[in-house]
Amino acid sequence: MDLLMKDKVAVLTGAGGAIGGAIAAGLAAEGARVAIWDISPTAGEARCTTLRNGGGDALACLCDVTDRPAVDAALAATVERFGRVDILVNAAGGSRRETTTSPQLPFFDLDAQAMEAVMALNYFSAVLPAQAIGRLMAKQGEGAILNIGSIAGGQPLTRAISYSNAKAAIASFTQWLAVHMAQEYSPRIRVNAIAPGFVLTDQNRFLLVDEASGELTERGRTIINQVPMKRFGEPEEIAALALWLVSPMASFMTGAVIPLDGGFTAFSGV
Repeated sequence: MDLLMKDKVAVLTGAGGAIGGAIAAGLAAEGARVAIWDISPTAGEARCTTLRNGGGDALACLCDVTDRPAVDAALAATVERFGRVDILVNAAGGSRRETTTSPQLPFFDLDAQAMEAVMALNYFSAVLPAQAIGRLMAKQGEGAILNIGSIAGGQPLTRAISYSNAKAAIASFTQWLAVHMAQEYSPRIRVNAIAPGFVLTDQNRFLLVDEASGELTERGRTIINQVPMKRFGEPEEIAALALWLVSPMASFMTGAVIPLDGGFTAFSGV
C-alpha cells in the first residue's frame, strides 16, 4: 500500500512540543519529508533525530515564528533542502502564568505586554508562517494549512484570558484564510483547524497537576468532571485527526474548526 504522504513536504511549527511532535511523527510515518521550525534548537533537533531514527527525512530550523525575518529564513532553508512545501501545521502556542488570573493575580493587575506576548505566541505564530508559505502555495496552486487552536477559542476558559482570546482569533483566521485562498488563488489550497480539548502537556501541567503531590489540582478535577469521557486527551489522538485533515481524504474540507475534546463542548453540566 502506498504511503499517504509519500514525497509530500510538511512544515510544522512548535513541533518540539507534544502535540506538534506527535503530528510530525504521524506525517513522517506516512512518508512526508518534515521541517521542524522551533524556537528551541534543542527541542527541534531532538524531534528530528527521533524522526530520522524511525527512517524519516527531517530538517530542524531554529525559528521564532512571531518574527517575520526568522520565518523567511526558515522557509528559505526548507525550500533549499526540499524544493517545495505542501503542508503547513501551525502548532506553536502556549500560555503563561503571568497572563492567567488567580487569587494572587487579579484581572485588574494583568500586564498588557505579557498579554501581547501570549497573543503573538498563539495568533501571529500562525499568521506569519501562513503568509510566507501561503505565498508559495499560491504559486504551486495547491497546499494544506492546519492551525492548532483550542476549545478555549469558542468557550473562553476562566482565568486564561489571553490564551482564550488568541485562540478565538485563530478560529476566525482559519475561516477567513480558507475563503481567501480558495477564492483568490486556488480551491486546492485548504485551511482548517483543530480545537483540542484538555491534553496534558508541559505547557498546561502547572494548571492541572500539583507539582508537589502529582495529584490533580482543583482545576484539574473540575475539568475532568466536565469531560464525559473522564480523561485528558493524548497528543496522538490530535495527530490522527491532523493527518486526515491535511491528506487527500479531506479534499472537500476547508474552513472547518473541529473540536476534539472528549465531549467537553457538548456537555451542559447537567
